Amino acid sequence: MAVTDLLAQWRSDPQFMNKVAAWRVLPEQPAVYASTPSSLHPVLQRALVACGVERLYAHQRDAIEAALQQESLVIATPTASGKTLCYNLPVLHTLLTDAAACALYLFPTKALAHDQWAELNRLAKAVEAVDSAHPLTSSIAAYDGDTPSAQRGQIRKQARLLLTNPDMLHISLLPNHAQWADFLAGLRWVVIDEMHTYRGVFGSHVANVLRRLQRICRHYGAAPRFICTSATIANPVQLAERLTEQRVHLIERSTAPRGEKHILLLNTPLVDAEKGVRRAAVLEAADLAAQCVDAGLQTIVFGRSRVATELLLTYLRSALERRRSRGAQRYALGEEAAAPKQRLDVAEHVQGYRGGYLPAERRSIEEGLRSGRVRAVVATNALELGIDIGGLAAAIVCGYPGGIAATWQQFGRAGRTTEAAVAVLVATAGLLDQYVIRHSEFLFEQSPEHALIHPDNLMLLVDHVRCAAAELPFHQEEAFGASPYLRDVLALLAEQGEVQRHGERFFWSGLRHPAREVGLRSVGGDPVLIQRVGPSPEREKSAPCVLGEVDQASAQLLVHEGAIYLHGGQSYLVQRLDLTALRADATAVDVDYYTEAISDAEVELLACHAVRSAGGSLAAWGDVAVHTQVIGYRKIKRTTHETLGVYPLDYARRTLETNAYWCEIAPAVQQALEAAGLWFDSVNDYGPNWEEQRAIVRARARGRCAICGAPESPGRQHDVHHKIPFRLFGYAPGLNDLYLEANRLENLLLVCRGCHRRIETAGRYQTGLDGLAYLLSNLAPLHLMCDPGDLGVHVARGDPIGRAEAFDARARAPRVYLYERAPAGLGFSALLYDLHETLLEAALESVRSCACAHGCPACVGPVLDDQPLQLQTKRLTLALLEQLVV
Repeated sequence: MAVTDLLAQWRSDPQFMNKVAAWRVLPEQPAVYASTPSSLHPVLQRALVACGVERLYAHQRDAIEAALQQESLVIATPTASGKTLCYNLPVLHTLLTDAAACALYLFPTKALAHDQWAELNRLAKAVEAVDSAHPLTSSIAAYDGDTPSAQRGQIRKQARLLLTNPDMLHISLLPNHAQWADFLAGLRWVVIDEMHTYRGVFGSHVANVLRRLQRICRHYGAAPRFICTSATIANPVQLAERLTEQRVHLIERSTAPRGEKHILLLNTPLVDAEKGVRRAAVLEAADLAAQCVDAGLQTIVFGRSRVATELLLTYLRSALERRRSRGAQRYALGEEAAAPKQRLDVAEHVQGYRGGYLPAERRSIEEGLRSGRVRAVVATNALELGIDIGGLAAAIVCGYPGGIAATWQQFGRAGRTTEAAVAVLVATAGLLDQYVIRHSEFLFEQSPEHALIHPDNLMLLVDHVRCAAAELPFHQEEAFGASPYLRDVLALLAEQGEVQRHGERFFWSGLRHPAREVGLRSVGGDPVLIQRVGPSPEREKSAPCVLGEVDQASAQLLVHEGAIYLHGGQSYLVQRLDLTALRADATAVDVDYYTEAISDAEVELLACHAVRSAGGSLAAWGDVAVHTQVIGYRKIKRTTHETLGVYPLDYARRTLETNAYWCEIAPAVQQALEAAGLWFDSVNDYGPNWEEQRAIVRARARGRCAICGAPESPGRQHDVHHKIPFRLFGYAPGLNDLYLEANRLENLLLVCRGCHRRIETAGRYQTGLDGLAYLLSNLAPLHLMCDPGDLGVHVARGDPIGRAEAFDARARAPRVYLYERAPAGLGFSALLYDLHETLLEAALESVRSCACAHGCPACVGPVLDDQPLQLQTKRLTLALLEQLVV
């Protein structure tokens, strides 16, 4: 079936069309051609013809001409617009015309580097076929952590064009620059592919690595130019110039051909309109993908996380099996149209692809996509980048990826030829997704996000100055890129004894190079390997083997003891996590649930940089310490997604020092809501008999937790928990004695701190402050144009109004914190401080416009079924926002 046939089938289906929120058709676009620049090396011109390239696209010619004039440039054209030739041709031209010239290609992943190495070698072989006097293939090499040690010496001697990644440049090339002296002395070009991925912490690290590279190049007498390529973002020139600290020429108008593309925004059907509950997006996306595969369309499905990807893979395989079974039954009853199609082995032809899969697995899947053997792939954004996987006909995006640029990048995976294609965004029930569904112009008409970096973040800068000093001594008058803080950092390192000053120079005094102690992606060192133990699903007995890997920061969330680790559609039960040995042991199991870790956070205010009154609230931003701990996990049933149980975990607490914005509720607002019975966010005053009742409960339980049996530890008493929440009794000091009913011994339970947190996390009623936090954390990425994962959220309950003091001393004022997940922050907090009123107005509009009764994922977040009337989250949040927005 052709794409147009499937689309016609969907258009004629009223049930399907009821789910369509928007259907846009991007018309076919013809190519605009231009002749090859006459200044390009003649051997390259003949090699292009030999490869079947008679003409270039006009934007390719513009890029090549700018590069041949020794300009640095950034090429920000859409997916499949031929960006690779824009840098390969001028680089090879330089290598052919200058025998000493060298070039460095940087890719964000090893997979992409190897993919482009194969493409580059095809062109290099064509050059050699045209003129054997210009051998190139032996001087082109990929160099990364997978390169065998035996080959590395030969590569250092022979390579003139090196393909690697920023991590390898950081930990291998720069610390050992003397071994690369000839290469660095001849370095003329640095290519930065997929530049848009270098944002946030990773991008800030890479900008400093490039400062170190250019510093060493100057030492060897070289001054390389840069060619950057990027997906469509709002600020390609700004990002390129921040990364390279050079002026760049922009190429952004694509003249490549494009087939007709249909873009659909699909909302899952409501299951419960009153609660705003919708059918799970993973189930809807799997069914849609099954229709595409059944129609013969090679399909890619994007999930937002590793777990979502593995669930989608399982659901897609099951959906295809069901469709095959129903077709066979209909054919048996005499329906010719249901005649069996060519047999599809779902385990072989439908594959998963994500970070954590081993390199050999990923290469096999990529080759299967190019050859057509793999008919569908379910992937995280690992396949969002430009790896050549052929021309796919359909892309299904399960859940808004968090950014406009990322969404269009995933849409762009379908239709990489001039044939028609379809891309579908299947929205979840969450606020961010529902906002995009209700405001489709946001996706189709809004400018993509700005990619922001902060190379002078002091935590990062100190690490890279440390590395740079170990590579070459610093002169007291030397600059480190455009950083204004070099002298301060060198003084700090001298004070700590890490560098020593001799005359006008600072020398590294450490015993080894510090690069290996600095992870560019903030993953905390070497990964944790997930090792299969026990029988494999295919054999009775199986030797241990490595299934995949996760970074240390994610290990407690994804491969904690008791976790279900999903890999290739198979479930594995994690038996043991050893963070010292960096190993998780897992056994293949057949279960109908998956797991989700529960973490607890506390925010400690360190310093306030700015604060102002804004109607019924205070807006502020400053420095905070965020303390997080994984305290348990849920077992969640597949398909229905109901919680089957909550189980304890006890891992060490982690601390992140960063920046945060916060919204603080003014005392007058708190007082007005308390008087109206609409405030439940104060730290409870449990009444005059609380200490007496608490002592009785502790004695009754003999100091042991009623849930896990743990005894009290020295210096820390267990908590006493109210089975029916205290706030529901409506106690008002001095006005009634309802505390007596709330503090009945039958309503009290002694629990350890960990179990108490798990109880609160699993079943705590959501209040107005919780609703506000949900709204702000979902709306902030839209207004900042950042990734939702860049921010975390925390709710701090306040003292009752009678005990609240002035702002400067209000350590327990009611606040919603939005904190940056990057150490020391990247500047988002100050922007949120400026956006304070805009965010509150958008939050109020979201609550008022939502049709649910008491709260739902599209406004104030999911609420419990048994939430009491006086604690209806939507009602409380709306009352709070109406006080805040004036």
